[in-house]
Amino acid sequence: MLVREVMSTVVLTIGPAHTLRQAAALMSARRVGAAVVYDPDAGGIGILTERDVLVSVGRGQDPDTERTHSHTTTDVVFAAPTWTVEEAAGAMAHGGFRHLIVLDGGEPVGIVSVRDIIRRWAPARSPHNAPAVTA
Repeated sequence: MLVREVMSTVVLTIGPAHTLRQAAALMSARRVGAAVVYDPDAGGIGILTERDVLVSVGRGQDPDTERTHSHTTTDVVFAAPTWTVEEAAGAMAHGGFRHLIVLDGGEPVGIVSVRDIIRRWAPARSPHNAPAVTA
């Protein structure tokens, strides 16, 4: 199975001057856990995740004044649409992250998340095959 078969093609692209609140609102509205941050002055493409926003707020930083450029990961591992899901999962496990930006011809065409991979690898949920929950 290839990354292009499991990735989300909803790619939210924001700029480095967006506030964290603006970024969070856009991510929430599009129901995504990461945004591509395009900053030509800082080397191009980075990623901002929901965890980055959470860490900032947890530190007491103001989401109305904090800018995405201060919280963007710029040392990014990119996937290609032709990677296997196993390659993507391996890169995520090795790097300790949950999202990969998928580039095709140098342009972001998707994002693959751990959730996307699990949805494909796990059997479809139904009342008959759902695991029992015990307290």
